[in-house]
Amino acid sequence: MNSTASAPSFNAPSYSALAEENALLREQLGAQAEAIRQLTHQLDWFKKQLFGPKSEKQVYDLPGQGSLFQSGDAPVPENAPEEKSRRVQAYQRGTGKKQRDDDCLNDTGLRFTADVPVEVIEHLPAELTGPEADQYDILGTKTTYRLAQRASSYVVLKVERPVFRRKGSEKPITTPAPFNVLDNSLADVSLLAGLLVDKFQFHLPLYRQHQRIQQAGVTVSRSTLTNLVKRAIDLLRPIVDTQTDNVLRSRVLAMDETPIKAGHQGRAGPQKGKMKSGWFWPLYGDADEVVFTYSNSRGRAHIEQVLNDQFSGTLISDGYAAYARYAQQHEGITHAQCWVHSRRYFIEAQKDHPEQVTEALQRIAMLYKTEEAIKAQGLTGEKKRQYRLDHSKPVVSDFFQWCRDQMEQGGLVPSDLLTKALNYVLSREVAQAHLRIVGS
Repeated sequence: MNSTASAPSFNAPSYSALAEENALLREQLGAQAEAIRQLTHQLDWFKKQLFGPKSEKQVYDLPGQGSLFQSGDAPVPENAPEEKSRRVQAYQRGTGKKQRDDDCLNDTGLRFTADVPVEVIEHLPAELTGPEADQYDILGTKTTYRLAQRASSYVVLKVERPVFRRKGSEKPITTPAPFNVLDNSLADVSLLAGLLVDKFQFHLPLYRQHQRIQQAGVTVSRSTLTNLVKRAIDLLRPIVDTQTDNVLRSRVLAMDETPIKAGHQGRAGPQKGKMKSGWFWPLYGDADEVVFTYSNSRGRAHIEQVLNDQFSGTLISDGYAAYARYAQQHEGITHAQCWVHSRRYFIEAQKDHPEQVTEALQRIAMLYKTEEAIKAQGLTGEKKRQYRLDHSKPVVSDFFQWCRDQMEQGGLVPSDLLTKALNYVLSREVAQAHLRIVGS
């Protein structure tokens, strides 16, 4: 027997094969973890849209607030003030006196302005209206207020115009009709105002207004109402044009775009009945005026059309590249970007990186604190600009350096939400710095 014979062989995987398989499994596990993280982020976003607060104000924006927590995780004071309470069935109810505003009329809490019509109803008992009414003395009056509703009503104005002639003359004279805002129209100005207010302020479609008019006993076609609204809008167009011209004279102009469903795709084909996307482009001037412009698209052509070389100064916008390209091609325009959008990117990353996000938002909050100080002191013009240079510019410079430091520390993958927030800020460093030194 040969003692040097080799041991029996078996098909065992080699070390390199195991290492390769292990690396593959690690890669798959990492991809699954990233997918779970992204899906969790999407779920949190949808939950916030459905159930979260609409305000973007954060508790850590307050001076001296250094902790980050959700509204439901807010700490409770150790020594909470005692509240007197009494047992009512299965729950506690405070016994403190209910506080009401000074403008309350009585204990019902009914409040209204002087513009609300009041109908006085004298309610007399049988004693004061019967045969022995003179046997009673009225000592005073107690008042009860109730809020009532009257059905919407329409009135036909019948204008009678005399036809006359001067004595000794055979030529008759017809009294001209009273002035009307629309020539040869059956609509009084009050009807036009009501149609516009109900449709655009209270979002009551014309077909529902048409139903209400019919129920009031008046026969008018829906096409007539549509034409009345169009003609009334044409009357208001010069006012909007004048306001737009005034807004474009601002030294600092904010512009944004927001989608809206408007009109239908077509009457036939697969898109039948579907709404198409339009865009509102509001303009906000330095005199607190807002003008809403509209376009069928989000293209830069609308920016060119609206500004039309009439504006020069600082243009404030979000990160949409069309604004930056427009500013680059037009002299006299300085592009500044909004800090609110930068905050939103950090807020999205707060769950994964609470400490870094707290630090970022606290730094941005210092800028808002500076603006509050400017308003409190009533600073304007050059004084406002110098105050921002002294207080906001150092904060901005330190913040951008802090963002660069976070990127250089490493450990952040490109898909990380904090990475996206830092890149968003750093790629707009010049435009965001401009916003804090303008003197308007």
